[in-house]
Amino acid sequence: MPAREELPSTLRRSPDSARRTWAKAHDSAVKEYGEGRRAHQTAYGALKHTHEKVGDHWERKKDARKGPSDPQSARPRGRGGRSGQGVDEGAPKQHLYEVAKRLGVEGRSRMTKPELEAAIRKANRARTRKARSG
Repeated sequence: MPAREELPSTLRRSPDSARRTWAKAHDSAVKEYGEGRRAHQTAYGALKHTHEKVGDHWERKKDARKGPSDPQSARPRGRGGRSGQGVDEGAPKQHLYEVAKRLGVEGRSRMTKPELEAAIRKANRARTRKARSG
């Protein structure tokens, strides 16, 4: 199975459900589009419907929040939008606050929802870098 060999490091640290979702979508996309960037983007698009990135790994969304997590995932392929980099932008502010708290984001109680999203993205990148380097 091609996806098992190409599993990104953030997914290797994630639960089986995230790995299975990504691998199934990746393998299907490889059959449709061939190996490469497009297959990876398709796999991440599928993953972001059911999981969100928290730190250096992916976690399953709560049942009520399943669906696209950012403008790029909500639109058909090639129709634009920006990536939320795994942050569930459709989640309520309280959920984002709780994720920021788990990640140790300073000043979170005074942040707006867009500020919380940006702070979580920054914390996720830092934790992923740290996990990859050591």
